[in-house]
Amino acid sequence: MDWLDRIKWDRDGLVPVIAQEHRTGDVLMFAWMNRQALAATAERGQAVYWSRSRQRLWHKGEESGHFQRVHEIRLDCDNDVVLLKVDQLGRADDQSAIACHTGRHSCFFQRLEQGAWQDVDPMLQDPESIYK
Repeated sequence: MDWLDRIKWDRDGLVPVIAQEHRTGDVLMFAWMNRQALAATAERGQAVYWSRSRQRLWHKGEESGHFQRVHEIRLDCDNDVVLLKVDQLGRADDQSAIACHTGRHSCFFQRLEQGAWQDVDPMLQDPESIYK
């Protein structure tokens, strides 16, 4: 049996993926993978996702230069969620570890405080300077 056959893909052929920083345990982002993306991730050792908005494979960092080097690929107990343990890598000219398209380290930068969402993590780089 192919290792990809163990995964319970949804009706669109996708599986949810959580990217967690290998070193700190920080949850960096949530995304989707199809079979081809997960196979490419395992082969390259860098995260490749399926972009639902673009309807194509998306090599994390292809535009921003902020890549994810994969240390481990794990599957949950129900075989329907993938966990990537990664190193979030900055661009050669800037070593900030940015995973989020908002220029932050993690996509989970908003915290519920007294009934309102507050930005609690700093923007490390202006997104306009990342995506040209």
